[in-house]
Amino acid sequence: MSGEAILVLMGLAAVIGLVFLIARWKLNPFLALLITSLLLGAAAGLPLDRLLAIYEEGVGGSLGHIALVVGLGTMLGKLMAESGGAERIAQTLIGWFGPQRVHWAMMVAALVVGLPVFFEVGFVLLIPLVFTVAMRTGTSIIKVGLPMVAGLSVVHGLVPPHPAALLAVGAYQADIGRTVLYALIVGIPTAAIAGPLFASLIDRYVTIEGPNAMAEALTDGGNGPGAATDTRELPGFGITLFTILLPVLLMLLGSWADLFAPADSATNDFIRMMGHPVTALLAGLLLAFLTFGSARGYDRETIGRFLEQCLAPTALITLIVGAGAGFGRILMEAGISDAVVGMAQRVDVPLLLLAWLVAAMMRIATGSATVAMATAAGIVAPVAAGSDISPELLVLATGAGSLILSHVNDGGFWLVKTYFGMTVPQTFKTWTVCETIISIVALLFTLLLALWL
Repeated sequence: MSGEAILVLMGLAAVIGLVFLIARWKLNPFLALLITSLLLGAAAGLPLDRLLAIYEEGVGGSLGHIALVVGLGTMLGKLMAESGGAERIAQTLIGWFGPQRVHWAMMVAALVVGLPVFFEVGFVLLIPLVFTVAMRTGTSIIKVGLPMVAGLSVVHGLVPPHPAALLAVGAYQADIGRTVLYALIVGIPTAAIAGPLFASLIDRYVTIEGPNAMAEALTDGGNGPGAATDTRELPGFGITLFTILLPVLLMLLGSWADLFAPADSATNDFIRMMGHPVTALLAGLLLAFLTFGSARGYDRETIGRFLEQCLAPTALITLIVGAGAGFGRILMEAGISDAVVGMAQRVDVPLLLLAWLVAAMMRIATGSATVAMATAAGIVAPVAAGSDISPELLVLATGAGSLILSHVNDGGFWLVKTYFGMTVPQTFKTWTVCETIISIVALLFTLLLALWL
């Protein structure tokens, strides 16, 4: 057996062992990820004196972004919930779509909010709405939440200005306008199938039991639908929507900085800084101090108490996301990711399918959709040069592959599991299947679109 095949089998064995430790032995996911990563690194021949440093680099590289985003987004969500802002948006969405179609409302909200933001940013912005809508309508968190994460995932993987999609646009020399248009043509029906339609089906077979700490932290104390909101005036829909969308608008503005000021100018740098997810969320939080805080009659001490209450449940999930990133770094440093990509390159398949396959292999190996898409585009672009395949469709095929089979080495897996209050097997049945449906359906729509262009 070749060394490449041995590496792939080792990576597969590590993933299976990780799932076994968490699902069967009920070991804490953070500890399971840490133990599995170190054992895999040692077995793969990484230098023992560098093993922990390599793992820490993966953890630190992820937490530097994730911890700030989750913290700021959770604070903003808490203030929106305590002020009644989440209740106001929930009432409006229920009024527009009706109680029987709130899962479609969450998909639409995610597609709009998710256009210019990272998946995890959109997730922490919208999850309070998911909890509130689910409580008010008596709908399960799965039926309301899966359409939200499906919408966010689709735009994250397919639509510029997301960083990986922009990298793929540059690598394939695609036209960004046509890429956005084709991505929406492919993405909207894909989100509908993987979101509301799949959620309505799987909701019959997966039941979440027990209290949800995150739902209690991000709603009105977890006291039930409409609690603490019937006796006070709710904030207006317009100001609530503006507050939650301010980070989205700032990030969108940052991605268009070159339209407003010359590149490398001080103005351009300032616009890009304000469009950074951390800065944008901070601006939204500061505005929320006014619109959701003082304007609703809360003093600074009360606002501070709200922020302290909501941060405690985020500690474990932040550690788990970081540990997952460390596991992905071990896979890359051990050469397992390169081995997976090498095997995919030797398969004689059409270009669109090759782009999807390479990205899918990278996604499964590293857990990162961004890394998978960026890496696959760099690998496939030289092969695609001079071909008659639409470069815009290559971007979509690569993005579709980068979303497949989210599992234990993906931070998104743990975000969904922890916030939704699911077990690991339940997360596989819902989130992992949802992501895989997105990947396959988006590829099929891309291939269909290729027949018409």
